Amino acid sequence: MNVSVAYAEANQQVWLKLEVAEETTVQTAIEESGVLDKFPHIDLTRQKVGIFGKMTKLDTVIKEGDRVEIYRVITVDPKTVPRRQASE
Repeated sequence: MNVSVAYAEANQQVWLKLEVAEETTVQTAIEESGVLDKFPHIDLTRQKVGIFGKMTKLDTVIKEGDRVEIYRVITVDPKTVPRRQASE
C-alpha cells in the first residue's frame, strides 16, 4: 500500500512516498522511508508522531494513503512568543 512520511525543519523539508506491506506500523514506515538516515538527530523516543495532523503512537497500524508525520520538539514556549514580539 502507498503511504508517505513527512518531516520538516526550518530550512529543509521532506515528504517521502513509499510502498509498505499491509499491517505496517507508523514506526516501521518511518524506518523504511529512510528519513532517519537523512536526519540522524530524530529521536522517536522523544519526538511525537502523527497521521494527517493527529497525534498517534508508533505502534499504530497505518492505512493506504496515510501521511505519517514526525513532529519537532518545541524549543520555545508558544505562550511567550507574543510577549517577546511585543517587547521588541
